[in-house]
Amino acid sequence: MMCAWTELLGILPQKLRRDVDRVGKASLQELRLRMGAPPELVTAAGSQWLPGTISREDMNFIVNAASRYSPWAAATIGQGYLTAPGGHRIGLCGEAVCRNGSMEGVREISSLCIRIARDFPGIARGAGNGKGSILILGAPGWGKTTLLRDLIRQRGEEEPVSVVDERGELFPVGFSRGKRVDVLSGCPKASGILTVLRTMGPGSIAVDEITEEGDCAALLRAANCGVQLLATAHAISLQDIRSRKIYRTLLENHVFDTFWVLHRDQSYSVERMTL
Repeated sequence: MMCAWTELLGILPQKLRRDVDRVGKASLQELRLRMGAPPELVTAAGSQWLPGTISREDMNFIVNAASRYSPWAAATIGQGYLTAPGGHRIGLCGEAVCRNGSMEGVREISSLCIRIARDFPGIARGAGNGKGSILILGAPGWGKTTLLRDLIRQRGEEEPVSVVDERGELFPVGFSRGKRVDVLSGCPKASGILTVLRTMGPGSIAVDEITEEGDCAALLRAANCGVQLLATAHAISLQDIRSRKIYRTLLENHVFDTFWVLHRDQSYSVERMTL
């Protein structure tokens, strides 16, 4: 298991670092910070509360420390998150800035949810040969990104894999890659898929979290060009994903050969879908 722990501590106010390091280094999953409330450390065993409360200055320190390393930070804040050095993802809540019905940013931030990025090399090896196009399904926090990362690494030992890493979470600095993995970071998935399809000659293209129709259209185009796909989606079962209109085109065109379905305990099963 690997975690960019030093990078995480570096974005925290000094008053939090020692306790977070002491309590959470081995097992921390999320650090939840709320204005005027004590810090909450979430592990698989439950929550622990640190002494003291979070101030406006603490919030500003974390956001500034995380965003100065990310040239696309302003765009992602408009979507309610930041990706910190080391691949740690920071969810933001507060007063939204909206225009024409769309959120453009968050001001007066009142809550942060820092999800800890951890790498577990080898976890994808237990699912047969890992061939063909694969879609990983699971709820938020169940380990989709972690499993996808290792699947990419496994596939990248054998063929060129192009990764469109929109948020910089799949392969942050320090996380190992397969020998033939190429990463395009900070680019929207739909345009990134078409870019690497044209320029990199991949055997496989990998993306995390299919969320928009444009993502699906770009994946279908890549599949029609003979490229295999590795991706994740928010769904807890095959029945669940079949009920989602956004994925209909991918399913009807049999884009994915197998579905790796994650469970709450972060185990997974490999299934096929018949339509």
